[in-house]
Amino acid sequence: MSLQSYKYRIDEGGAGAPLLFAFHGTGGDEHQFADLARELMPSATIVSPRGDVSEGGALRFFRRTAEGVYDMDDLATRTQAMAGFIETQIAERKPSAVLGLGYSNGANILASTIFARPTLFDGAVLMHPLIPFQPEVEGSLEKTAILMTAGRKDPICPPHLTNRLESYLDGLGAELETVWHEGAHEVRPVEIDAARRFLSRWN
Repeated sequence: MSLQSYKYRIDEGGAGAPLLFAFHGTGGDEHQFADLARELMPSATIVSPRGDVSEGGALRFFRRTAEGVYDMDDLATRTQAMAGFIETQIAERKPSAVLGLGYSNGANILASTIFARPTLFDGAVLMHPLIPFQPEVEGSLEKTAILMTAGRKDPICPPHLTNRLESYLDGLGAELETVWHEGAHEVRPVEIDAARRFLSRWN
């Protein structure tokens, strides 16, 4: 997939600034988290791609066959496409750091891209990710910092699957932090505050 195959929003930062990719959730678009990303990293260049899969009119980054059941072939294809998109942006901008921020389905495509190309990102914020499969990582996560946020009553991303992903990432050597809140699938201020602290090391 070429760079032009994704519609995306870009908010420029300074020359050589960090590059922060923002990935929306199901039903969102390239504007959903662009302003939040700018708030979290004022100096960064923000790139917000739009998911190119429609599920009943709701935009997503890959197909699924049911709630929590992914089309794994489609996920693999679109993960490689997203990695190519990211690599092109990196080559064009030569940033000081490459970071990701994703929520729900956006967190899932971000995580899948990290599994496939672990050297692409210096750090990533995964808000309410759902990885209902055993990831295969092509390399090491020892140089990747990951903040994961989750709700203890989240019916879409059940806590036991978050715990499983947490154990898996920790076992692969990622620099991992997990922040929980007592709610469900919504993003709460504690998550935003944690993301701001996490990303501040690259500001």
